[in-house]
Amino acid sequence: MEAIGKLLLMAGAILLILGFLLTLLGRASFIGELPGDVSVKWRNVSCYLPVVTSIVLSILATVVLNLIIWVLRK
Repeated sequence: MEAIGKLLLMAGAILLILGFLLTLLGRASFIGELPGDVSVKWRNVSCYLPVVTSIVLSILATVVLNLIIWVLRK
């Protein structure tokens, strides 16, 4: 029972941090407008591919998750 409680607390903390980061990222005007993000408009069809933004967010998520795992193992 104690393990489930710790798991729920950790999940809640991660969701809180994630919500805070998403709120801050929503205010950042550079997200989605980095060089390398592809935007194609043709007649009445538009397609947006945030290639570089996805790579940057993936690297950040990897670093954060590795730090969390490192802290939890100690």
